[in-house]
Amino acid sequence: MRLTPLQKRTERKARHKSLVDLNLVSLIDIFTILIFFLLANSMDVETLPSSKAVKLPESTADKSPKETLVVVVNETDIVVQGRKVASVADVLNAQSDLIEPLKAELDFHGSRQMIRKEKETANKAITIMGDKEIPYRLLRKIMVTCARANYSDVSFAVLRKGGA
Repeated sequence: MRLTPLQKRTERKARHKSLVDLNLVSLIDIFTILIFFLLANSMDVETLPSSKAVKLPESTADKSPKETLVVVVNETDIVVQGRKVASVADVLNAQSDLIEPLKAELDFHGSRQMIRKEKETANKAITIMGDKEIPYRLLRKIMVTCARANYSDVSFAVLRKGGA
């Protein structure tokens, strides 16, 4: 059976026609929604700054950390938000329980935060990341200084035990 040129042309066209018609607009919409979802949910993850010089004590605490001002205390330094404010040796040798450079730094950070009535207690929260080998005397001086700087909600960073 002989085909006319028009029939041959339609047959060739049908052979080369793609069967799947891909709509990219719908895919772009889905990926945009997915990206916004991932960005919005990634803000919920709260982590404490990692410091290799600090070995945290272990605990069975179930409460996850909140985002607060962080004071890191290792064997040699006291650091607030990555800035060294005092040395441990000087603090231990001082007679006073108040650590003046730490109080000044805490007051500075407290004045920078915008305080609203409903968020006033959240702004005065602090997390102490203390090495498990630091003496209690030092920890007590840091807590007294935090209390004098009106940081009433003091938390301690610990490692969660694997077995619990």
